[in-house]
Amino acid sequence: MKYIRCILLFVLTMSFLPLKAEDDHSLIPSDIENYIGYGAIILMLLLFIVVMLVLLYAFKTLTRIILKSQGYSEAQIIAEMKPEKAAKKPKAEVWNKLLSLKPLSEEKDLLMEHEYDGIQELDNPIPSWFMYLFYSTIVFAVCYLLIYHVFGIGQLQYDEYKTEVAQADIAKKVYLSKAANRVDETTVKLVSDPTVLASGQMVFAQNCVPCHGEHAQGKIGPNLTDDYWLHGNKINEVFKTIKYGVLSKGMPTWEKQLSPKQISDVANFVKSLHGTNPAGAKAPQGIKEADESEKSTKKELITALIK
Repeated sequence: MKYIRCILLFVLTMSFLPLKAEDDHSLIPSDIENYIGYGAIILMLLLFIVVMLVLLYAFKTLTRIILKSQGYSEAQIIAEMKPEKAAKKPKAEVWNKLLSLKPLSEEKDLLMEHEYDGIQELDNPIPSWFMYLFYSTIVFAVCYLLIYHVFGIGQLQYDEYKTEVAQADIAKKVYLSKAANRVDETTVKLVSDPTVLASGQMVFAQNCVPCHGEHAQGKIGPNLTDDYWLHGNKINEVFKTIKYGVLSKGMPTWEKQLSPKQISDVANFVKSLHGTNPAGAKAPQGIKEADESEKSTKKELITALIK
């Protein structure tokens, strides 16, 4: 009993340590707290097993004492406490019952009257499990016919295909909407998609017209339609300028007001305005730079000439 008390005291102490550590985390690190908790749980399980074994032994001892007091001999007590197990049925008997077969000793009762060339035939019945399986296939076929071809509750193969394609389109749109907002100045691409340009035009009209004019001809800000650029004309440079702004020249940062997709759209819209030459355009500012499409065309021509 002394050892059991010591074990119980240790388990209770370990279980209260995490509670004390919540108030002062400097006492025990969190990972050690976890190990202590796991150890306490294992000790409690072991203690529970020990207690169950002790109780089982106590019950057996008590049963033996009661049977002795009732006049049972030692052999009778052992027979009562350890009864003989029932003899298992032979495997062949179980197999025959499962397949509805008759044992070999009863084969003479199954012989059919006719014989041919000394050969006789046994009249073995069809196993019941096989008949149940056969009837279940008939029920399944009738239910399938009614569900899919009569009432139209279930979808046929082509209908399932169309449903899955529609679900895939929805999932694709969700993915693209999320992926569009992950774009930044290192991943932005120059595109000419009318949907993107229309979205960029809307953002431009709402936010950029006061400084750059309705047609990007330039007011307080520079003209965005000519060949001259103050901070670079590449799509990633335009994106970066819009995103972070140029506070020294009055260009605000739009990083918090616009989403990455909106910044990408308006940057592509600005690039699409190159060479439109609107009326009342502001004088050029910055360094003259060739458009990206012109650069790629020149590069292709040079490559073709070299070849």
